[in-house]
Order: sequence, then C-alpha cells, then structure tokens
Amino acid sequence: MIEKNTGNRLLINILFKSFVIGLSLLAIVPLILILFYIFKQGIASVNWEFLTSIPKPLGEEGGGIANGIAGTFILLLLASILALPTGIMAGIFMAENNKSPLAYGVRICVEILHGIPSIVIGIIAYLWLVKPIGTFSAFSGGVALAVIMLPVIVRTAEETLKLIPTSLKEASYGLGAPYYLTVLKVILPAGMGGIITGGLLGMARIAGETAPLLFTAFGNSFMSTDLFKPISSLPLIIFNYGRSPYEEWLSLAWGGSFILVAFVFIVNLTAKGISHRWKVTF
Repeated sequence: MIEKNTGNRLLINILFKSFVIGLSLLAIVPLILILFYIFKQGIASVNWEFLTSIPKPLGEEGGGIANGIAGTFILLLLASILALPTGIMAGIFMAENNKSPLAYGVRICVEILHGIPSIVIGIIAYLWLVKPIGTFSAFSGGVALAVIMLPVIVRTAEETLKLIPTSLKEASYGLGAPYYLTVLKVILPAGMGGIITGGLLGMARIAGETAPLLFTAFGNSFMSTDLFKPISSLPLIIFNYGRSPYEEWLSLAWGGSFILVAFVFIVNLTAKGISHRWKVTF
C-alpha cells in the first residue's frame, strides 16, 4: 500500500514538472517567432549603405536609416543624462531611509509613474515643453524618455543598495567618514554593478518607445543633431515607413526593426552579464 502511494506521488511529481516545463517553453515561443520573422524580413535590407545614408525620396532606390540611428543615440544620451543622477539619488534615499514616511511616499509615486502609459507622458511633454518652446525637438523627446526611464533606475538602485549590509556603513562611520563620503566611497561602489544594470535596462526600456516621440521629437527626414529641432529615431522611422504601401519604404521599416531589436537584445544581454559579473554579495 505504501509502495503504491509512493509510486503515485512520484508519477504526479513527474507529470507536474513536465507541465511546468512545457508551459515555460510555451512562454518563449512568441519571442522566438517574432525574432525569426524580424530577422527574415529585415536582414536583407541591412548593408553599409543602409547604415550610413538617410532615406531617399519615393522612386529612388537605396537609402538608409543613418538619421534614425544617430537620433536614437542622441535621445538615449539625453534621457540617460537626465534620469540617471536623479534615479540613483532617489534610490539611495529610499534604501537609506527605508521606513520613513517620505521614502514610502516617493516609492508609491515611482510605482504610479511606472504605470502611466507612455503616450500620456508624451502628451504631457507636448503641453509642458513643445508648446512653450514652439517647436518639436530632441530635447523634448529626451525629457519624455527620461520620465519613462526614471522608475526603472530608482527601483533597481533601491533594491541593489538594500543588499549592502549595515555593518559596512557602520565601519565607514566608525573610521570617521562623514555621510557623503560613505555614500560616495562605500555605498555607491558596492552597488555599482546593480546600478549600471538598472541604467542599461532603462535604456533598453525606452529604446523602442514611439508614442511619446510622436508628440515631442516628431521625426526628421534629414540628418539633424540640433537639440532644439525635430529629430529622427528608429521607432519613428519604423512607425512612419511601416504604414507605407511602397516596398522601398517597407524594407526601410523592416531593416530598422532588425537594427532596433538587435540593439535591445545586446543591451539586455550586457545588463545580464554585468549583473552576473558584479553581483552584490557579502
């Protein structure tokens, strides 16, 4: 009787594990299919001219997405400059004052900000920046993306810095180091791996955002590096050319999709590598 019950439990365990493994594999099927289709459609468009030239008018062969690649990196750089210092400082405050009412309030606000749709942030940036300035611009797009990026950095920095043991900080205080030196020389270096990972994940999060850029950066058919003029980006090129009925422009959209997905894939892998290499352990 006992042997029969044991056999039943082992059989149920095997069936349950098989069920869990099957559903886990099923979860990655959509990603594999999407990556395969984008690779199949986009790889044919990618060559040196595609990466180094701007889109050509309808009827002319060739052309590329160099303006979109340059614009995407400018927008990511702007957003990172604005969001990284603010996010890291907020993460330090929330980790160091975990139970204070102010930290609790900031945490709630960050979580709400994280849940706001990106298109709403784009509309707000349009009303607060584009209209007063009087033109669409890279600066407005960078601010909108920074707002989207901020919650990712704050939460990552907070969760990383919480892992740093109190004894390490007390040792710094015991040696006579003031609070600001303890933060700069002890806390930040100890959690640097997690903070860099959070920054990279934030960049990957905003790299493909399109909705806020429609209201702020707007797009540009030419190469532009002026921060106060409309600027192109890969998501806007994909959005604009992907709606076109013309094969030349559709190939630009598929090629741009391939480059953008490859960039996000590489950034995520880099973040995972850094997280694994400099994991916070004490």
